[in-house]
Amino acid sequence: MVNVDKGILVECDPAMKQFLLKLDDTKALGKKFVIRDLDETHLFIAADILETLQDQVDGLMDKLSFPLAEK
Repeated sequence: MVNVDKGILVECDPAMKQFLLKLDDTKALGKKFVIRDLDETHLFIAADILETLQDQVDGLMDKLSFPLAEK
């Protein structure tokens, strides 16, 4: 028997992977979305959560970045 899961392969650095796993563990996006933890830089995630996940990651990046003031 063959099982097929529709998803998206995500490649990221280990720090971002830990952030994604934390979102998955806490169900911060409303449900678990990690289908398979493949290795230290790859996750296989549910395809239907991609847009919400991108918004969450963009919000994190906005918090971590700071504007450069021109002099």
